[in-house]
Amino acid sequence: MPTDLPSTILFIGRLLLGGGMFVAGIRNAMGFAVLRGLMAGKVPMPDVALIIGIAMLVAGGGLLAIGVWVPLAAAILIIFVAMATAMFHDFWTLPPGPDRVQKINSFMSNVMLIGGLLIALASGL
Repeated sequence: MPTDLPSTILFIGRLLLGGGMFVAGIRNAMGFAVLRGLMAGKVPMPDVALIIGIAMLVAGGGLLAIGVWVPLAAAILIIFVAMATAMFHDFWTLPPGPDRVQKINSFMSNVMLIGGLLIALASGL
């Protein structure tokens, strides 16, 4: 456990960011059938893509949360979030309206998440 303030803040940040991704991976595994249906029209092999995505979330999130191989963990999560964002938050395909606004908000949240993961990556170099 870190003893100085900057290390403590970094520890808590990695724990929250990585832990959240880890939990998301577990939740995705538990909702496999539903997510598979959502992915079926978006990727050629939805089962394989979903298994890889879950593995990326669980492994990357777990490693980031415990502070092991932080740059690799952050890079894995950056790739996952970028791909999931392009796949599921494609606001550019929607006409103006509430659905598009929601997609834009989700897209921007994921852009910010990638920013946090880039900070995590840099902190581990």
